[in-house]
Amino acid sequence: MSASPPRRPSTAYRYLFVLGLGLLIGLIATVMVGRALQARRDPFPDSLMQVMQRQADLLQQAQQQNRCSLGDSVPRLQVLRLLSNDLDLAFPGLKDSRQFQQHASKYRADLNAALASPPTDCTALAQQVQALKDDCRACHQDFR
Repeated sequence: MSASPPRRPSTAYRYLFVLGLGLLIGLIATVMVGRALQARRDPFPDSLMQVMQRQADLLQQAQQQNRCSLGDSVPRLQVLRLLSNDLDLAFPGLKDSRQFQQHASKYRADLNAALASPPTDCTALAQQVQALKDDCRACHQDFR
């Protein structure tokens, strides 16, 4: 019987192990960098816009479902008006922009008018919702 030399493991396994380890380390590093960048972003502007959008959508849904009483529309309009006070706070870089201030002022003025004379029927509510959406769209076209 002849003694056969011991088999050496293939180097492919080592390369595969190093490749897998490199991918795992790269994935972990990517997640860490992503979290660090996310932590540096201020969530307030996006959150404010999402809440305002939700309130406007609820107003529109109420109108579409023929629930157009003062009890259905006024609370939503009040919330939108209160949130509109924080537009300058949410976008401090635009605080000195005349165009941004005009958009914010028009939005607030439309909400003030809606609260001063709340829509009492679905036609008036639909017009009010459309006016608010137009205000939002105009600002987003200029500043998105």
